[in-house]
Amino acid sequence: MPEEVLLQNLEAGVLTITLNRPDRLNAFNPSLMRAFSEAVGQAAKNPEAKVVIIRGAGRAFCAGGDLSGKPTAPASADEAPKVSKPKAPDSLATRIDWLRGNMDASRQLFEMPKPTIAMIRGATVSVGMAIAAACDFRVVSDNASFITGFAKAGLSGDYGISYFLTRLLGTAKTRELMLLGDRVDASEALRIGYASRVVDDAALEAQTYILANQLAAGSSIIQRYIKQNLNAAQDMSLPASLDLEATLNVLSAQTNDHKEAVRAFIERRDPVFSGT
Repeated sequence: MPEEVLLQNLEAGVLTITLNRPDRLNAFNPSLMRAFSEAVGQAAKNPEAKVVIIRGAGRAFCAGGDLSGKPTAPASADEAPKVSKPKAPDSLATRIDWLRGNMDASRQLFEMPKPTIAMIRGATVSVGMAIAAACDFRVVSDNASFITGFAKAGLSGDYGISYFLTRLLGTAKTRELMLLGDRVDASEALRIGYASRVVDDAALEAQTYILANQLAAGSSIIQRYIKQNLNAAQDMSLPASLDLEATLNVLSAQTNDHKEAVRAFIERRDPVFSGT
């Protein structure tokens, strides 16, 4: 039985999605691309998941795309598929459609109506940088390193790397990282604004889950509205942004969580949110 390329665990409102190809430093192959896309889509719709953590198994977050070649055929007849499924003819059009479909995971991760955290240690390359940049927070081990990697691999970039890095770092720094492909360590990632925080490697998991639990205790409906405002503000005009903020703030004031926050403030206690 082949090992699962992606693992999921839900505990106390925190859903952890683990890229599970540690022998390949969690590089994306077709199986992991499909599994990740499906998992992100399910996480966005799962009401039990209040916060989502993306992490890599072993000593790396994600070493980009797996350039070692296509998966080999089954070793024996027993392992072969019992039913052959028709495949679309291989063409440039079908390859573009296939890649674009899997890349939509970045959009779903970015637009997810709940907080997302990338927990990063070790190598983070190309696709790894893109999906981490799509998250709301990047908690980074002091042993982490980052390389865009696409130019040196003879590729132009995918998974939204151009979109996310430009918005996080600005166009000048993104052009430098994409065209030169220089290695960035954890301290530099923090300085340029890619890392949200840098912690000792031994404390990475503990610090990530402290943050996740803090977010999970918040109001899920208000967090959804906040993310909606922030994501929209990147592209809309100031009047349109003010319109959206006014609408969502009035809607926020009607929620049970706002009423609970007011009661908790008067009673000098922490609020207990219901997400309604």
